[in-house]
Amino acid sequence: MKYIHYGLGIVLTFCLMTALLLTSVEAVAYWTPGYYEKEYTKYNVTAAVHMEMDDLLDVTHEMMAYLRGRREDLHVPTIVGGQPREFFNDREIAHMEDVRGLFIGGLRLRLICLAVIAVCLAVMAGTKANLRHVLPRAVCAGTGLFFALVCVLAAVIFSDFSKYFIVFHHIFFDNDLWILDPRTDLLINIVPEPFFMDTAARIALVYGISVAAVFLVCLGILLADRRHKKAR
Repeated sequence: MKYIHYGLGIVLTFCLMTALLLTSVEAVAYWTPGYYEKEYTKYNVTAAVHMEMDDLLDVTHEMMAYLRGRREDLHVPTIVGGQPREFFNDREIAHMEDVRGLFIGGLRLRLICLAVIAVCLAVMAGTKANLRHVLPRAVCAGTGLFFALVCVLAAVIFSDFSKYFIVFHHIFFDNDLWILDPRTDLLINIVPEPFFMDTAARIALVYGISVAAVFLVCLGILLADRRHKKAR
């Protein structure tokens, strides 16, 4: 049973790492006050779209609510260049429907990961696993492996962000709606490629801190157990 317990521990760890990654994306997208305003100021987005900052932030708020499934459509009236209009055109709305599918799919995947974690813990507890002994070891090993894979992936992506930004879209979208025209589509002006680079770096930082915290807690438990054994 020992190997089964460690196997369940590794599965649990990979699910935990996936859940933390998705939570890091959510944290940056939704839980960071002032982030969008800071980015819009950095890239002078208000001038690019001819909007006041407050109006632009209102549009962003509605867009993020839509992506999270908290509003049904993206018909968002605003003021652009001093004239009232709908912010999103038909092409942008169609593309954002695909993006919404990714966001909601990510939230569902996180729920699945949490359910798998609960099942693994239940099976381990039901088969009398020594959780204090097994879990820290499995989590340390799984976290190290998973984090190494993510670091390699991040290094590859940031070596040529534009190239892999396109690859990402080809993988997750089966149409060309994501190819927007800055002359007609305002969306590409509020989320230019440098914005995505900043966001990806911020997600990587939040995720790295989260993973490191989990690893250090488990390592601390292992070291405490070792000191306790030596003391005896």
